[in-house]
Amino acid sequence: MNRAIFLDRDGVLNRAFVRGGKSYPPDRVVDFELLDGVAQACRDLKRAGFLLVVVTNQPDVATGKQSRENVEAMHKKLRGLVPLDDILACFHTDADNCLCRKPKPGMLNEAARRHGIDLTRSFMVGDRWKDIEAGQKAGCRCFFVDYQYKEPAPKKPFEPVAGLHEVATRLLADPGIGTTSQGCETSRQPASGPSEGPEATSHGCEI
Repeated sequence: MNRAIFLDRDGVLNRAFVRGGKSYPPDRVVDFELLDGVAQACRDLKRAGFLLVVVTNQPDVATGKQSRENVEAMHKKLRGLVPLDDILACFHTDADNCLCRKPKPGMLNEAARRHGIDLTRSFMVGDRWKDIEAGQKAGCRCFFVDYQYKEPAPKKPFEPVAGLHEVATRLLADPGIGTTSQGCETSRQPASGPSEGPEATSHGCEI
């Protein structure tokens, strides 16, 4: 089965906007910018045989602060910058009590079903407690990028990192992880992902 790196979006791949100690996504496509080291880290992890899957909460769509079309335009831009295999997005709020919104592991479980991923040999990278809890519930090893947001810290176990570049460095330096010689099936999908349609960029609650 495949190994994957599950990636939160804002604050892990692209720059998040911090106001009052809280993290916010970019409002416009023009403001969507990769963080330093992300593109190279993604290329290195892909070469090592990992699938790269984005799992992101985007509740501003449900509240009307952001349009689904604008979010998907950002994801199209993101696909052009890094070699992703899939993007799953939840557009709900906590009040919807859906199955996909982190900290529930629904998006990770759905990605595992789609792509034949062994969750116990995969990794979650996030910058908020909901990311880490979702990864833990799915059975993944978790890496936490700590920006000191004014919100609860994740519960252990997790490994603190400075960013995705450090995740790549650690994993690829581990002879038991940074290799495709363990019987893991590397993806035959195009680097842009298995689908360019809405399903790949907007998971919703269909799990």
